[in-house]
Amino acid sequence: MKLFALLAATSAFAMPAAGFAQPVDPLAEVAAQEERTERVAKQIWDWAELGYQETRSSGLLQDELAKEGFSVTRGVADIPTAFVGEWGEGGPVIAILAEFDALPGITQSSSASRDPVADKHAGHACGHNLFGAGSLTAAIAVKRWLEKTGTPGRIRLYGTPAEEGGSGKVYMVRAGLFNDVDFSIHWHADDENSAAARTSLANRSAKFRFRGVSAHAAGAPHRGRSALDGVEAMNMMVNMMREHTTMDTRIHYVITEGGAAPNVVPDFAEVFYYVRHSDADEVRALWERLEATAKGAALGTGTTVETEIIHGNNPLLVNEALAKMMDAKLRELGGITYTAEERAWAEEISKSFGDAAEPLDSAARIQPYDKTLGYGSTDVGDVSWATPTVGVRTATWVPGTSAHSWQAVAASGNSIGAKGAQLAAQAMTLAAVELFTNPEMRTTARAEFDASRGKDYEYVSLLGDRAPPLDFRD
Repeated sequence: MKLFALLAATSAFAMPAAGFAQPVDPLAEVAAQEERTERVAKQIWDWAELGYQETRSSGLLQDELAKEGFSVTRGVADIPTAFVGEWGEGGPVIAILAEFDALPGITQSSSASRDPVADKHAGHACGHNLFGAGSLTAAIAVKRWLEKTGTPGRIRLYGTPAEEGGSGKVYMVRAGLFNDVDFSIHWHADDENSAAARTSLANRSAKFRFRGVSAHAAGAPHRGRSALDGVEAMNMMVNMMREHTTMDTRIHYVITEGGAAPNVVPDFAEVFYYVRHSDADEVRALWERLEATAKGAALGTGTTVETEIIHGNNPLLVNEALAKMMDAKLRELGGITYTAEERAWAEEISKSFGDAAEPLDSAARIQPYDKTLGYGSTDVGDVSWATPTVGVRTATWVPGTSAHSWQAVAASGNSIGAKGAQLAAQAMTLAAVELFTNPEMRTTARAEFDASRGKDYEYVSLLGDRAPPLDFRD
C-alpha cells in the first residue's frame, strides 16, 4: 500500500483538529480491525440466512456496533432485522450501508471444486456476508477517526435486510430513515476493483397465484381446471411478449408451485416473475402488459389469478462527483494481492470457468473509470434518490466469477473474500473522511444530485404501500 502517498493525498492527514499534535491515520483504524472483518464475514457466511430471516447475522452486526459505543435502533421500518447504528453529533451525517442476506437454492463449501453442503439450503453467492462485515469495519474506523480528531459529524451504519428480492432498503427509504442523511456510501463484492459510475436496472417482482379445480386427471378430466395450465399459458404469452420489448428489458420467472402428482389436476399453481428496465416508468408499462397476460391466461384456462407484488427497486442515480472521488481513493489504495496459497486456490477455481477465465493478476488492478449501465438491480437505487450516494466494488472473488454462482459462495467464505472486504472498508473510510473534511466536495456533489433529480422530483417507490414481505422466503 502506498502509505506515504496516502499521507500526502488524504485531507484527514493534512488537517488534524486543534489540540492534536499528530494527524490521525484512518487507514490504521481499518487495519486494526482486520481480524474482526474476517471473523464477522465468516460467521455470517456460515449462517447463510435468507432475506428477512437474518436474525443472527443482523444481531451480530448490532452487537459489534454496541461494543464500539454506537447507539443502535433495532427493528426499524417494521422489519425485525433492520437497524440503524449511530455515533457522533452535529453534521454532516454520513450513512454506510450493510447487507447480510444469502441466496436460496445454492450451497457450497469454501473448497475450490464443486462441493455442495448437504445440510444447508442457502449460500452467500452474492457476497453479502462480506458486504456486512466490510461496512461494519468502515463505520467503526470512521467513528474512531471522528473521536480522535474531534471532527463534528455523525456516522451511521444502516443494517439493510433482504436485498435479494425483498427490497429492505426501499421500506427504510419509505419510512424516512434517510431524510436527514447528507451522503450514503455502499460497496459490493465482485471479481474486479472498480468505482465506475455504474447505474442499474429498475425492477419489480410478483407472485402470480392461479387457482383451478382438482379432479382425477384420467378418470374425470372434464371436471378439472388446471391451475398449472394457467401458469404455463401465462409463461407462453410472456415469452412471446419478449420479442416486442426494448433492448434494456429483462424478464425472468420460476414456477414455485405446479402440483404434486401427474394424475391429479392441480387446483393451485404459482409463478414468480421479475421485470427489469433502465427506466422505472418502462417497468410500470411492462408490468401492465404482464398482468394482462395473467388475466388472459386465467380466462383461457377457466382459472382465476391473484397477484402479490413482492419487491421493487428504482435504478441507481449516479453522482459523478462522488464516483470520481471514490475512484481516486481506490487508485490510491491499489487492488488485491494473493499469497501463494491463495493463488493456488484461485487457479483451481479458475479452471472451472473454461474459456471465461480471466487473468488472476487482474485482481491487483483498478478498472478504468467510466459511466456505464449495469444489468443487475439493487435497492440501493432507492437510497440514491433520497440522498447523494456512491459505491465501490472490490475483487472479493476470483477474476471471471459470476455473482450468484457456487464459485462466488466459495470465495465469499475464503481469505480472498475477506481481503476484498477489507479493501472496500479502506475505500469507504477514505471517502467518508473526504466528505467530512471537504465542504467544496459536499457542495459540488449535492448540486449534481439536485440537478439530476430535478426541482419537481417526488419519490415514488415501485412497491406501492405494501408492508414488508417478511415471509416471502418461507
